[in-house]
Amino acid sequence: MNRRVFLKNLGLATTVAGAGVSINAAGANERVIIGFMGCGGRGQFLMAEFAKRDDVEIRWLTDCDQNRLASAAKKLEGITGKAPKISADFRHMLDDPEVDGIVGALPDHWHALATVLACQAGKDIYVEKPTAHSIWESQKMIEAARKYDRVVQVGAQNRSNEYAYAAFEHIHSEAFGDIHFARVVNSKKRSSIGKPADSAPPEGVDYDMWLGPAPKKPFNKNHFHYAWHWFWDYSGGDIINDGVHQIDVARWMIDRDYPKSVSSAGGKYFFDDAQETPDTQSVIWNYDGLTMVFEQANWAPYMRKTAMSVRDTDTLPAWPFSGTRIEIYGTKQVMFFSRHGGGWQCFDADGKSAQIHHGRFSASNTAHIANYIDCIRTRKRPNADIEKLHKSTLLCQYANIAYRTGQQLTINPETEGFHEEVGNKLVKRTYRDAWVVPDKV
Repeated sequence: MNRRVFLKNLGLATTVAGAGVSINAAGANERVIIGFMGCGGRGQFLMAEFAKRDDVEIRWLTDCDQNRLASAAKKLEGITGKAPKISADFRHMLDDPEVDGIVGALPDHWHALATVLACQAGKDIYVEKPTAHSIWESQKMIEAARKYDRVVQVGAQNRSNEYAYAAFEHIHSEAFGDIHFARVVNSKKRSSIGKPADSAPPEGVDYDMWLGPAPKKPFNKNHFHYAWHWFWDYSGGDIINDGVHQIDVARWMIDRDYPKSVSSAGGKYFFDDAQETPDTQSVIWNYDGLTMVFEQANWAPYMRKTAMSVRDTDTLPAWPFSGTRIEIYGTKQVMFFSRHGGGWQCFDADGKSAQIHHGRFSASNTAHIANYIDCIRTRKRPNADIEKLHKSTLLCQYANIAYRTGQQLTINPETEGFHEEVGNKLVKRTYRDAWVVPDKV
C-alpha cells in the first residue's frame, strides 16, 4: 500500500468512526460486535480505545484470571454504561454467533491457538505482537486466516502511522540513495524479576488454561503476569516483546523479506535473577548487498523509550538516547526514525538536517483500530496483516534461535526455517494434549 492509498483509507476509517456508521454488508446501521480475550494491562488499554467508538459494541470480556476479569468489566461498564458478558473460558465467546471480531491481548504462547480457533469460529481477530511463539505457529496463523477468509490484524501500530509511509517514500527516493545498512536499537532499563519460589496459583486463576500450549509446570509468579516475557516457554525476551516493533519498521523500510543468514551474541550480564532470556543481545542479519543489526541493553538508564510528551507533539527525540529507534543508512542520507510517534529526521553528507517529519502516537493507535474495524466490514486485508508481521516476527525468531544454538544459521526461504538441522529443532514446540495448535487448521 503506498502513502496515497493509505491516506485515502485512513480518511475513510476516520469518517466512519466519527459518524458511528457501519458499512457492513449485513446492514448499514449495525455495530461491530467485539469480544476480548485477555484483560490485563494491554487488554484493558485496548478495551478503553475500542469502547470510544460509536460503531463498536464490546459484548464479551474473557480471562482465566477472574480478578482481572472483574476489574476490566467494572471499567468497561463505567465507560459504556452497560455490563459486558464475562467468562473465564474464551470458548463461550467464540460460540456467540453475533460476535464479529476478537481482540487477543495474550501471552505470546497463546497467540497462534487463539487466532486459529477464532478463524475456525468465523471470527476476525486483532492479535497482539509478535505473531506467535514459534516459526511454525506463525505459519499456521497465516494458513487459518487465508483458509477461512478472516481479517487478522497484528498490533503493530506503526503500520497505521502516516509518517511511516512518508518515511518509506523518502528512503526509496533518489535523494536518499541506495541502502546498505540498517540499525535497530531496543535499549532501556528494566527491573529485576528476582528468584521467587514456586507457590499455589492465586485464588480465581485457572492456571492450566493460562499455560495452554506451554509445558505443565508448578505455578511461579515469574511465569505469570508480565514476567512470562523472559522465559523461553512463553516468549523470547525483549527482542520479541518490544524490539519487534522496531524490527518490523526496519524490515519494511529496507523492503526485504528473508535474510541469507543470521548470527546473535549476548547473555545475562547484568541481572542476577530467574530470567532465561538475555539482558544484552546483538544480532546480525545478512542480505544481498545489505546488513541489518540489532542492539539491546536492558540495563541502560540513559536509553529510554521516547516520552509521550515527545511522541504526541512536534518535538524530536534526543536521537543518541532514544532506546527505541531505527537508523537507515543510504549512500546520500541517513534517517533516524522513532517508533510510535516522534517522527523522523534525515541528515545529509555534511551532517546537516535535510528533512524532518513529525508523527503522533495517539493518531496511529486510533487509526490502527479504525483500520481493523473497517476491514471487518469491507473484507480488505488490514495494514498490519498477519503475513506482513509474520515476516518481521521471523527475524526475531531467527535471532533467538541463533542465540540459543550459538551458531550462525543460514535461512531456507522455501521452508522459512534453516539449512542447519540444529536450528530447525527450534522451529516448532511440543504441545500438551489439551491445547494443541493443529497441523491442519
